Amino acid sequence: MDKPKSVEEYLAGLPDDSRATLEKIRRAIKVAAPEATEKIGYGMPGFSYEGRYLVYYAAFKEHCSFFPASGGVMEEFAEALERYDVSKGTIRFPIGKPLPATLVKKLVKARVREIEALRKR
Repeated sequence: MDKPKSVEEYLAGLPDDSRATLEKIRRAIKVAAPEATEKIGYGMPGFSYEGRYLVYYAAFKEHCSFFPASGGVMEEFAEALERYDVSKGTIRFPIGKPLPATLVKKLVKARVREIEALRKR
């Protein structure tokens, strides 16, 4: 399959359960950062904010992932993420069991604050 050219194209190519899982993540991101711009990056759907990568998310064969694009955000929320399969920059969760919207919103808002702090330097 070719790399998708839009978020809609990416989501349309997924099985129903994966698409539904990611749509919930997508909605939570939009609520947390309504001024962010949707985009495809690294072959995955995501958002940018003030010209910087904000967050990405993706579906894989056995799981879905959320990418905060920040080691600092991962560290800040390490305790809240303990129940998930986490690596350096990835939060993995089962298909059909998306991250709670409240957690996604907190992660996104923390990333927005981080980007805004970089702008002020």
